[in-house]
Amino acid sequence: MPAAPLLAIEDLSIGFRGEHGIAPVIDHLSLTIEAGRIVGLVGESGCGKSVTARAIMRLLPMPPAQIDEGRILLDDDNLLSLDDAGMRDVRGNQIGMVFQEPMTSLNPTLPIGFQVGEALRLHQKLDRATVRRRVLETLDLVGIGAAERRFEQYPHELSGGLRQRVMIAISLICRPRLLIADEPTTALDVTIQAQILELLVSLRDELGMAILLITHDLGVVANYADEVMVMYAGKLVETGPVGPLFDHPRHPYTDGLLGAIPRLSQSRATLSTIPGTVPDPASMPKGCRFAARCDRAIDRCISDQPLLEVVDDPLHAVACWNPV
Repeated sequence: MPAAPLLAIEDLSIGFRGEHGIAPVIDHLSLTIEAGRIVGLVGESGCGKSVTARAIMRLLPMPPAQIDEGRILLDDDNLLSLDDAGMRDVRGNQIGMVFQEPMTSLNPTLPIGFQVGEALRLHQKLDRATVRRRVLETLDLVGIGAAERRFEQYPHELSGGLRQRVMIAISLICRPRLLIADEPTTALDVTIQAQILELLVSLRDELGMAILLITHDLGVVANYADEVMVMYAGKLVETGPVGPLFDHPRHPYTDGLLGAIPRLSQSRATLSTIPGTVPDPASMPKGCRFAARCDRAIDRCISDQPLLEVVDDPLHAVACWNPV
């Protein structure tokens, strides 16, 4: 009998209240993350990736956000049912999160060492000397040299790559079982991006944690993830192991994303693009949300919303009436 997933999102729907009523941003989302696996969640900006991450951490402002239905299960505990104290115990202690912008996530008035050790003081009630030792160990673990000196420094004294490593140290200090990395390489140069991603993989191998890697960069997912979930306009449109899905994408949106990746042999004039834009959440179409941008759309795509169904590989699923 297969082991239960570490995290399971079941039929989750999230809306945001605006001037014209509730705009559905996440629509009946279901996904699972197994212990020790790296799952890539990809899609255009505005498709709901970061909203999903913040829903897991219960960090959405409510209102205007509201969760209409669904469950988020960590083991057998529904995170949506926990009181504030119960959720504080989960954040940082069992689920860590690396946010997009390290300079806006770090407190500019506090030393690095104090910020990294804060979760230890909150969750594990350790004495000052033990906290300092654990912080220095974690700074070393994430590749920050001269940890004793960095401990006393402030965020503005560090480079962008070092600040991102500090964010990873903060998220790992309590050794969580799941790490959510939301665009962890935003605004970093290519060399530093590769270092951060290699670091995440090595930490997964060393600590045995699962990682939800949120990104719009399919190249990152292809190189570092075990599984990939493609999201469009608040719904999953294709899921599966990285190899089969990238070798044989079945949803036209996934195929379009892969076709838009620049290649050395291409000129700028021959770059492939996906026409149109993501639909407004306040006026979602009745059928497939990608139909208006899809050159494979048929009449049923306009009228009926497709469900995720297995194709080829038993782990490869696509939501499309006329798959590639």
